[in-house]
Amino acid sequence: MEDDEFSEFELEKKSLRIKYMITMVIVAIIVAVISSEFTLFYYNNHSVLKKAEASQDAQENINVIDTTLKGFRKVIDECYIGEIDEQKILDETIKGYINGLNDEYSEYMTADEWEEFQASALGNYVGIGIYMSVDKNNNIVVVAPIKGTPAEKAGLQTGDVIVNVNDENVLGTTSDIVSSKIKGEAGTEVKITVLRGTEYLDFNVKREEIKVYHVESKMLENNIGYISLLTFDEGCAKEIEDAYKTLKSQGAQKIILDLRNNTGGLVDEALDIADLVIEKDKKLLVTVDSKGNKEISKAQKTPIINENMIVLVNEFSASASEILVGALRDNGKAQIVGTKTFGKGVIQSVFMLNDGSALKLTVNEYFTPNETKINKVGIEPDYVVELNEETEDDEQLNKAIELLK
Repeated sequence: MEDDEFSEFELEKKSLRIKYMITMVIVAIIVAVISSEFTLFYYNNHSVLKKAEASQDAQENINVIDTTLKGFRKVIDECYIGEIDEQKILDETIKGYINGLNDEYSEYMTADEWEEFQASALGNYVGIGIYMSVDKNNNIVVVAPIKGTPAEKAGLQTGDVIVNVNDENVLGTTSDIVSSKIKGEAGTEVKITVLRGTEYLDFNVKREEIKVYHVESKMLENNIGYISLLTFDEGCAKEIEDAYKTLKSQGAQKIILDLRNNTGGLVDEALDIADLVIEKDKKLLVTVDSKGNKEISKAQKTPIINENMIVLVNEFSASASEILVGALRDNGKAQIVGTKTFGKGVIQSVFMLNDGSALKLTVNEYFTPNETKINKVGIEPDYVVELNEETEDDEQLNKAIELLK
């Protein structure tokens, strides 16, 4: 479906191997800060969309839009006293059209926004180093500060609701708006006001170039190897494999995989990690497109990880995290500990327009290998363990250790 504003463009669905989010959302997914919208990209090769025929209802809508816009433009040309930015009008018209889908994951990005997104996704960005998400009240919250970044050093914490940026209220806005206000030149400061519980706190945070490390690992007691995956960026499956081999050489006999606060990323990376654990030809993922066509992804390799495994999750574990959790649990390869996952079970593709702008569109729903629905449902852990915010104990990690003993 396309309107008159799109008719001059050829939309090409390109194979893109960019690092995500978002994110959360990643989310504009990542704009100067790592702003995750739980967005999951699925990149296919060389599929071209050329001026598709609109449905009858859609064509009628297009005709109404065309007539309405012409009427508005006549009034504007005759009566408006300000300057007119034609490109701004075009961009906002298209954004409004896509927003009308009422899909939080579909988005139109201008050429500049897409270029900035790519630069951020590739890790070349300046910010404060936080993962962000949208809470049930439609406010932007801190999912987690990235270790070693200005946000962590300043004291921002998981669950902080971002109220003001440089004394400008941002409650009820989108993560890309918050991101654009937080971003700036390296060495400059941004004032962040957050609501933590019932207390308002101010933080002056210096912007720096942010480097994201995907994997952290260490040996725990009782020969347990611990691996934390922060985001499903390109290459993270290889990092997981390397971390496992290192832990194995150090005597690891059991594995804890921590996916808490991991809001997703690339589908292929989640499947590649599942490939390290699940037997060849076993189901990993079921996807269904807009026409009801079903596609089944299966394990491609002989697994190298055979140890007992516990996976830690929470309400911010989403998208690719849920793909991996579903594959491991349905194939009997891991027990799940923590709280119910986010429930983001749809996949977006990116369609490039020839003027450099991009359309990110929800094109598939995915299900676990047993065809269990995830979207807006989430995955319930085998062992539900809440964190006590009044203590520094990690009850979820402690439960995983207990089970593996």
